[in-house]
Amino acid sequence: MSIWEHGLLFCVALFANLLSSLAGGGAGLLQLPALLFLGLPFAQALATHKVATVALGLGATARHLQQGQLDWRFSLWILAWGLPGVVIGARSILLIPESWAQASLGVLTLSLGLYSWSQAQLGQHAQPRHRQGRQQILGGVILAVIGILNGSLTSGTGLFVTLWLVIWYGLDYRQAVAYTLILVGLFWNATGALTLGLSGNINWAWLPALLVGSLLGGFLGAHLSIVQGNRLVKRCFEITTITVGGKLLLDQWWLS
Repeated sequence: MSIWEHGLLFCVALFANLLSSLAGGGAGLLQLPALLFLGLPFAQALATHKVATVALGLGATARHLQQGQLDWRFSLWILAWGLPGVVIGARSILLIPESWAQASLGVLTLSLGLYSWSQAQLGQHAQPRHRQGRQQILGGVILAVIGILNGSLTSGTGLFVTLWLVIWYGLDYRQAVAYTLILVGLFWNATGALTLGLSGNINWAWLPALLVGSLLGGFLGAHLSIVQGNRLVKRCFEITTITVGGKLLLDQWWLS
């Protein structure tokens, strides 16, 4: 690749992961489609993207841990339910035809944007709930399902986790973003990257620019979410998700 192509990958990774660490997920909404549009096959783009998003988790973790606000028992609960789902999803995506996978990616992305658009006031105040008994188990099952999506389609699943932590467990938006970026961005994505990496589909030549952009974007976005909030960025992010989801669906409709 030329230096200009590496520069383009860096800018895409920086922008995508900056928005992701502000909104609590969604790096795949921009970064993965960009890799697809630049010519990588779906399986290779997904594996390469997964490795790069681990750097997002590292960058965001470095900033959020300075706040010291995580409940580690609750964190282990999220990991225990989510990680098996990630492995299942990462293994199953390689068995799905590329056209189906991209169409599903478009539907999921578009639905995510529309739902987020309709919930402008979601997660403004923390109201902890559903931390024991059957309700806690149900919450864990949904986390496992999101883990399967994270390992396979990867589009905005971090934001699904963020929204689920807000809706079901009563976290406010900033708390949910911190949990998502550390647990999903680092641990879930590292598990998915390892599982997909064993398939040999990673494009190593594209990774340096993606890793640097993801690391820097994750740190800067986490910092901005702490000191500035993210209402405006959330709205911009919703517009982006609807645009990208519609573009992927249009591409599949045009090719068919």
